Amino acid sequence: MWTIPKPRYRPNCDGEPEITVNIGGVRAVLFGDVLNRYPESRLAELVNCSSVQNDELISSLCDDFDPGRKEFYFDRDPDAFKCIIDVYYFDEIHIKPGICPICFIKEMEFWKIDQSSLDECCKSYLSEKEGELREIASKVKIILEDMEVDQCATGTQRCQRFLWRLMEKPGSSFPARVVAIASFLSVLVSAVVMCVGTIPELQVTDAEGELVEHPTLEAIETACMLWFTAEYLLRLASSPNKLHFALSFMNIVDFMAIMPFYVVLSLTYLGTSMMELGNVQQAVQALRIMRIARVFKLARHSSGLQTLTYALKRSLKELGLLLMYMGVGIFVFSALGYTMEQSHPETLFRSIPQSFWWAIITMTTVGYGDIYPKTTLGKCNAAVSFLCGVIAIALPIHPIINNFVVFYNKQQVLETAAKHEVELMELKSGGDARRKNSDKDDT
Repeated sequence: MWTIPKPRYRPNCDGEPEITVNIGGVRAVLFGDVLNRYPESRLAELVNCSSVQNDELISSLCDDFDPGRKEFYFDRDPDAFKCIIDVYYFDEIHIKPGICPICFIKEMEFWKIDQSSLDECCKSYLSEKEGELREIASKVKIILEDMEVDQCATGTQRCQRFLWRLMEKPGSSFPARVVAIASFLSVLVSAVVMCVGTIPELQVTDAEGELVEHPTLEAIETACMLWFTAEYLLRLASSPNKLHFALSFMNIVDFMAIMPFYVVLSLTYLGTSMMELGNVQQAVQALRIMRIARVFKLARHSSGLQTLTYALKRSLKELGLLLMYMGVGIFVFSALGYTMEQSHPETLFRSIPQSFWWAIITMTTVGYGDIYPKTTLGKCNAAVSFLCGVIAIALPIHPIINNFVVFYNKQQVLETAAKHEVELMELKSGGDARRKNSDKDDT
C-alpha cells in the first residue's frame, strides 16, 4: 500500500473536513471544500455524510469504511481514479494511455462525474472506440443470425433465409463457399472472353463479310451471363430488404453488367425493323463496352479491394489536395509554356487550353512527346514542371497508404474480436445449460 502525493486546491485551513480514500490499495487524502466543487459526485456526498456520521448512507456509497481513521475503501481501478480526481482541481479529465475508454466511462458513472468534464481530445477518442464497439456488435449480430435456426419460421421464410445465406454468406456453409468460388471464376472467365474476343485472329467472318466474335466465345459468354442473371435474381428474391438491395452500389454494378447483354439481344433481333441498321450497330457497340462493368464484381469477393475502396474514401481530403496541386500546376506551367514558346516559329503550343495536355503529361511524368518545348526557356519551364509534378504526386502517397494499413488492421481486429465475442457467448450458454442440467439432477 502506498499513498499518492496529496494535491492542494488551496492551503489547508483549520477545521476543514477531509477524508482518506483507499482505491484498490492506493490511499489519497482529499479535502471537503475541493470535493464540494462537484456536490452531486460520490466523493462530495461521502464527505458530507461522514461529517454527520450517517453510517447507513456511508455504506451505500463505499465498499467498506473505518470510522476511527475516517478511511473509505473502494474496490475500483486506481489508475482511472487518478484521472477522475483531476476534475476537482482542473475542471477537466484526460484519459491516460492504456486505460480502456469504455471502462473509464463506467468509472465516471460510478463516481457520478458527468461526461462533459472530458476534454475534447478524449471525447473524440471515446467516440471512436464506441464506433468500434458498434461495429463489433453488428458483426456479432450478423454471425448470430447466420448461426440461429428459427423453429417458428414458416417454410417460405426458412427457404428464403437458406437462399440468402447460400448466395451472400460464403462462410456460412460449404455449398455457399462453392457458390462464391463459382461466381468468382465466372467473372474471371467472362473478363478473359471479352478480351480474347477482340483478337482478329480468333474472330470469324459473318455473312456480310465483317469480323465478329467466335461462336464458341459467344457461347461461353452467354453461359456466364445466364449465371450472373440467375445469381442476381436469386439474391434479389432472398433479400430481406429488396429496396435496399436494389439501391446498393455493388448491386447496381451487377445490374449494369447484366443489362447490356439482354439489350444487345433485343436490338439484334428487333433493331432492323425498328430503326436503321447503322444506328442499331452503334448502340450495340456502345452497350458492349459496358461489359467492362462486370470486372467490378470482383470487389464482392475480395476483401482487399473492399478495404482499398474504404481507404480511398477516408483519403478524399488527401486526394482533393493532390488534384488541387495538380490543377494549379497545370494552369501555371501551361500558361508559362505558351508564353515562352511564342517566339519560336515552329511552336507546338498553339493556345493555353491546348498546352494543358502538355502540362498534364509532363507533371504526371508520362511524357508522350507529341508536344514538347523548343526554346531554352521552355525547356527550363518543362524541367521545373516535371519536378513540381513529382513532388505533388509523392506528398499524399504516405497518408493514403497509412489510411489503408490502419483500416485493414482495424477490420482484422474487429473481425477477430467479434469471433471471440461469439465464442464467449457460446461458452457462457453452454455453462448455463450444464448448470441447469445439474440442478435438475439434484432435484
